[in-house]
Amino acid sequence: MLQNFYQTELTEAGCDEAGRGCYAGPVFAAAVILPKDFFHPLLNDSKQVKETHRNELRTFIETNAVSYSVAMVDNNEIDTINILKASFKAMHLAINALTVQPELLLIDGNRFIPYKKIKHYSIIKGDGKYASIAAASILAKTYRDDFMKQLHKEFPEYNWQKNKGYGTLEHRNAIEKFGLSPYHRKSFNIIPAQMDLF
Repeated sequence: MLQNFYQTELTEAGCDEAGRGCYAGPVFAAAVILPKDFFHPLLNDSKQVKETHRNELRTFIETNAVSYSVAMVDNNEIDTINILKASFKAMHLAINALTVQPELLLIDGNRFIPYKKIKHYSIIKGDGKYASIAAASILAKTYRDDFMKQLHKEFPEYNWQKNKGYGTLEHRNAIEKFGLSPYHRKSFNIIPAQMDLF
């Protein structure tokens, strides 16, 4: 059972990212502030929710949240600043775009770069503990999945509509056969050892 809030005195926003471990595409992050009476029986960590339910939850969250925002950092910037910093930057961008200023941040994971002077708590597996982080995980995941489905149309050979850029066997085999696309993360060392870069 998800807890609605970490505390009740301050306005809190839950934050999560999607796509940190992918071979291709951007990393997405979301920030969500929920109302006191928010409830949906299917809400959970996005990895535990079926795709059809995630899309249903996305609509419900967007309709009922006090404020929400989704942001992304692309693969080129990921290669420049590294994936961890890119994940934090995407979270910062999402928090910055909220229409209501949070007073406390609940961050999924064990690390975070502080945003301005807002107090934060890093919560391991927070998307399975707090409703606002779970809601953020749903938004980040669904927005990223939709984005990867669009990229699939440009490079169908990698089947991103199915693997969403993760390093599945099918995706790795496609990289071996077709090489890297402009959307692959070059810093992830995903080029097969026998492949000649030149």
